Amino acid sequence: MFDYDAEMRFYRPRFREACGVRDGDRVLDVGCGGGQTTRDAAADAAHVLGVDVSERMLEHARRQPLPNVDYLLADAATYAFEPSFDLCISRFGVMFFDDLVGAFTNLRRALRPGGRLVVLVWQPRAENEWARVIPEVIGGTYRDESAFALGSEDVTRDILTSAGFVDPTFTAVHELLYYGPDAETAYANVLRLREPQALLAELDAAAAERAQTALREMLAAHQTGSGVHFESSAWIVTGVT
Repeated sequence: MFDYDAEMRFYRPRFREACGVRDGDRVLDVGCGGGQTTRDAAADAAHVLGVDVSERMLEHARRQPLPNVDYLLADAATYAFEPSFDLCISRFGVMFFDDLVGAFTNLRRALRPGGRLVVLVWQPRAENEWARVIPEVIGGTYRDESAFALGSEDVTRDILTSAGFVDPTFTAVHELLYYGPDAETAYANVLRLREPQALLAELDAAAAERAQTALREMLAAHQTGSGVHFESSAWIVTGVT
């Protein structure tokens, strides 16, 4: 399994600071995955509910139980949450909803009056080295743009205001992504990702072999003394009810 928390390690302190969890807060963590952001929030919150659509990821999260944390297998876009949360957070987990306005409306309803939204989302593909160079090296035509659905500041502001959030703010964040300690580990990690898998599946055997060789060479070129890194750009987006 790809170690997503390791990949995002450089975003962790910045996002945790932006969330600003307060003593006594009830927190909803959307797309919580393996639970790292849930546990981070739980260090200060009264209670945190981590929600994800992947039972596999939630099983991983539950291996590190905390008394003030619960996990829920559900689609946060439509689940009928009690309007009891002070803070809704998400680390790269809110871009994939089919109906973004509807989903954020549902999340806003889960918040108490004056509740806060703090989410980390990708800026457009063109601003993210990892999202440009890996597909370019492999070739093929498949492009899944859902990860960048909230990359446009204007589009995302319209979505949030339509959903009932007030005064959305955007803070640009630029960090490295960590793909592994060496090029061979990074290669294995990249091949676990959906887009590279889909691109390679388009190619015939000879083209796929050439693409894999080129991918290894590119990853080796990105290797540093502290691992294989790619530049990335994201937004920390906030709003209030």
